Amino acid sequence: VQLQASGGGLVQAGGSLRLSCAASGRTVIRLHMGWFRQAPGRDREFVAGFSRSDGSTMYADSVKGRFTISRDNAKNTVYLQMNSLKIEDTAVYYCAADKGILNTRGIGIDYWGKGTQVTVSS
Repeated sequence: VQLQASGGGLVQAGGSLRLSCAASGRTVIRLHMGWFRQAPGRDREFVAGFSRSDGSTMYADSVKGRFTISRDNAKNTVYLQMNSLKIEDTAVYYCAADKGILNTRGIGIDYWGKGTQVTVSS
């Protein structure tokens, strides 16, 4: 499975961005999908996840109400819509996928995409 993340960029605080994660090699409906991020000098942290089992979603408290994860099965792509961006959202965002369970600590995840930089300015 290969994951290709895109959509990062520079945006002012309060703005929006949509990240995309295109999967190849396996359909996203057979995978638990998620987004993580890592800011400079900080540990990687879970942002949002999408369960393959029932389509349920989960979010880190820091992004609830602002970020939305969604999936387009026809395009085999998962999205992260980020609204009301804050400076503290600045990080490299990584798409992740797992056949079994999406560990929110990022441990033992089967597949990672290359990161995409999101920079939020004041």
